Amino acid sequence: MSKAFPRWSLLVSFAVLAGIIAGAILLQRPGLVIRSGTLLGKARPVIDFTLSDTQGQPFTKAALQGHWTVIFPGFTFCPDVCPTTLTTLKAVQAQLGADAPRVQFVMLSVDPERDTPEVLDRYVHAFSPDFVGVTGPAEVLDALGESIGYVYTKVPGATPETYTVDHSAAMILIGPDATLRGYFTPPYRVEALVADLQALVASTGKAS
Repeated sequence: MSKAFPRWSLLVSFAVLAGIIAGAILLQRPGLVIRSGTLLGKARPVIDFTLSDTQGQPFTKAALQGHWTVIFPGFTFCPDVCPTTLTTLKAVQAQLGADAPRVQFVMLSVDPERDTPEVLDRYVHAFSPDFVGVTGPAEVLDALGESIGYVYTKVPGATPETYTVDHSAAMILIGPDATLRGYFTPPYRVEALVADLQALVASTGKAS
């Protein structure tokens, strides 16, 4: 069951995440700058984890190896931010051209109660057949969130079935060596994201 934090706890978590990103800006390494967010001064390890993809198959840290990965935490019942962001990423993917295979786009659902593999499959692949949808138990989502920097909380609705989920809007950037490299932060612009990802791919070489 998805973890339900008090609203004040989410605010504290957002403040911590904002501090991490602000610190990363100060530590951004020279020579490679992105316009859509910030790179960490030093790559950070990502914990081992096991999630499930839209086919019910394990999605682990190994799936992050060999390419850049952009992770967007969200949920399929999201009324605005999630579909808008995925529409943006669809346009980004289309404009990456020859670099598109070097970038993996992952929607990480923070609503495992409702986002079954079937639901995620229909939702994510309506935007792109190449997008990856994953989710997992609350304890795995929480541990991974602490490792790579996202937060979420279940917000009750008028009925038990109509709850929503507040979540951080930053997209998480994972390098080809499966380490945390930085964050893309809103507002998102397609052209800037494309330029940033192309620069990142070029910085690691086509075979990375």
